[in-house]
Amino acid sequence: MTPSELLERILPSFEQYYAVKREDVAPPFDAEAYFSAKDIQTAVFRNVKISEADSGEYIFFACVPSLSADEAKRLDETAWTEGISRVQPGPTHRNTDICLFLIAETVEPDAFDYVKKLRRHKSYKHMFEGWSNYRAIVVESSSGHTATNRLGRGLEKLFDNIVFIV
Repeated sequence: MTPSELLERILPSFEQYYAVKREDVAPPFDAEAYFSAKDIQTAVFRNVKISEADSGEYIFFACVPSLSADEAKRLDETAWTEGISRVQPGPTHRNTDICLFLIAETVEPDAFDYVKKLRRHKSYKHMFEGWSNYRAIVVESSSGHTATNRLGRGLEKLFDNIVFIV
């Protein structure tokens, strides 16, 4: 399965909960997805607001024929920078996570190692205005081999469920 075919198989699973864009996406990505949730806690017949929290997630999808560590680093930095630029921290902001989904026909071993070592986190005003975490997964479409960073471990199970069950 080619990287673009794999992307076409993955994206419909995200469309149920995410706003997925395939056109007018930030270069060099092939697709983007955004999720937003607002939680409001009220009391006394909804007349008194106790708390309000906004959460979100940006996912960037990239398909490349071959992935080296340098290319993985470039895509990683671009996704993190682009995602952080879209975050709007404020008193009701809880978190906005950024996720990178790399799909390649072949992946060099050092690219797998690079993704496994990724650690990114940003807090806004010492977490009073929320935070951002970073998850990443790289998928070799020719073999189905995957690697994630520590926070992205749940993405492997999600990927397996989408690709092999659908």
